[in-house]
Amino acid sequence: MSESETWRRVAPEGRRFLRGRRRALGRLAAWSLLESAHTFLGGYGVARALDDGFLAGRTTTGLAWLAAAGAGALLGGYALRGVFAGLADLVEPLRDGLVRRAVRQAMDRAVADPARAAGTGAVSRLTQQTEMARDSFAGLVLTARSFLFTALGAIAGMAALAPVLLLVVLPPLGLGAAAFLATLRPMASVQRRSLDTDEALSDRAGEVAEGLRDIVACGGQAAARARVEPLIATQERLARQLARWTALRILALGTAGRLPVIALLVAAPWLLGRGITAGTLAGGLTYLMQALLPALHTLMTAVGSAGTRLLVVLERFCDPIPSDANGDEAAAKAAAAAGTAKPQPLVPAGRRVTAAAELRGVTFAYGPAAAPVLDALDLVVRPGEHLAVVGPSGIGKSTLTALLAGMLSPGAGTVLVAGASARRGPGVTGPDPRRTMLPQQAYVFTGTLRDNLTHLAAAPGVPVPGDTEVLRAVAALGLEDLVGRLGGLDAEVTPRLLSRGECQHLALAAAYLSPAELLLLDEATCHLDPRTEERAERVLADRPGTLVVVAHRISSAARADRVLVLDGTRAVCGTHAELPARSALYRDLVGKWDGAADE
Repeated sequence: MSESETWRRVAPEGRRFLRGRRRALGRLAAWSLLESAHTFLGGYGVARALDDGFLAGRTTTGLAWLAAAGAGALLGGYALRGVFAGLADLVEPLRDGLVRRAVRQAMDRAVADPARAAGTGAVSRLTQQTEMARDSFAGLVLTARSFLFTALGAIAGMAALAPVLLLVVLPPLGLGAAAFLATLRPMASVQRRSLDTDEALSDRAGEVAEGLRDIVACGGQAAARARVEPLIATQERLARQLARWTALRILALGTAGRLPVIALLVAAPWLLGRGITAGTLAGGLTYLMQALLPALHTLMTAVGSAGTRLLVVLERFCDPIPSDANGDEAAAKAAAAAGTAKPQPLVPAGRRVTAAAELRGVTFAYGPAAAPVLDALDLVVRPGEHLAVVGPSGIGKSTLTALLAGMLSPGAGTVLVAGASARRGPGVTGPDPRRTMLPQQAYVFTGTLRDNLTHLAAAPGVPVPGDTEVLRAVAALGLEDLVGRLGGLDAEVTPRLLSRGECQHLALAAAYLSPAELLLLDEATCHLDPRTEERAERVLADRPGTLVVVAHRISSAARADRVLVLDGTRAVCGTHAELPARSALYRDLVGKWDGAADE
């Protein structure tokens, strides 16, 4: 993105921010105007002290003008106190607003792509970059208003002494300023790339740090180093480029800071010949050396460092959040950029949707360099079907249910639920009327038992189940004893007083009452005894809709209409009766489960 585009994105929000703080700007301008009186009196007092006082033989008059210049310095110091108070009224609201925006962006990105969540790059934005923006903005405002009002006082003073001084001083001053401005765009570009690399390095280092023990245990130090070192090298290269542009900027600063003085000294004989007095020349040099050039030097330094840095940082807070509702498009674009994109199958227009859930060529890996957990998986789950998913631990069973639940985005391929993308749009909250997922850790909250049993049924346009429906679900799942022991539907539930099996049992009843057509159970019955598990699965399978269960017992797989076997290389789907002949892994799992049952 070019600097002009960056400015077009940042400028409107900057104008809105400043328009909302006109009173603070007015106070800051008033104190700065009072401070500029010090600049005017400094040079003018020196000129009058020489011409009207000491050079004219009137020592008392000279001392009086010097005293006036000194009083101007005291007045400027008093005004500076008010300047800093006004500066705080601008700087702190900016920082607070950026912190709020950073948090909102991180949360929106986490909702849009839970697999990646916020990342440590978001931490860099929340801490380092907000403080960088705060300090840069404070320095820029302080130096910009100082130069503006100092230049106003100095130019007014030179014009009052002799307007011809401005003809000598302003051209070399403008030349140095133009040379300096020519370095701003390249420096902004380098700083933008540096910040991009800094965030990428922060994320990459965070990923490596989280898995450091596993990396060392598996001997993967070289691979981990290969992922981090290129970013470090890039950051070093950008730092060198930034140093070179900084050197050119210093040269421009020297031009602007020295040429006006040299020009005034060279022109001194000519000026004296045109009737300019020695006191006027001394006053002009005072304006240059003590006011105008120091203020210009400070401003150019601030714009060259704090200004470009502020523009680049604010641009990052203006980044749009991905607006695609399901994240599949973003994943496809990312894969295409990496050169690994696969064709994305789409539902043809006018096709009648018959699948409760469908995966088309789905590939998913936890990280760019990680081996795929699911690789080009095709699966169609028919409406009303009871599907069991089996396989060794870590093979991708929970990943499959998370994809169907819309919690993850595939690296390639398409995940559909009821013919629409499995992902929900950013900011969409509440129960999903299309599906309900129960993880292994059952969700039970502090509240009434009725609330715990009906919270999944609170979908838009769906009436909350009445007590008759709730009690019917309690009876169907065999929860009468637990409900009685707790004290009825109005009893207060304390989650820590329930066993893990009781929590799962209550969560299954909540899923039964939900209006979702697709139920996903990710080992959501692992803490139940086999008889209670069988009853729960049969009741949920008889409920209108589709049931997908990650099975951990052979009996659970045997009850399903079909079984999906994941073995890390290929997926096999079939009935419990036919799979032992088609899948060696399923034969082994059946043998182990049967052996465990016999024991």
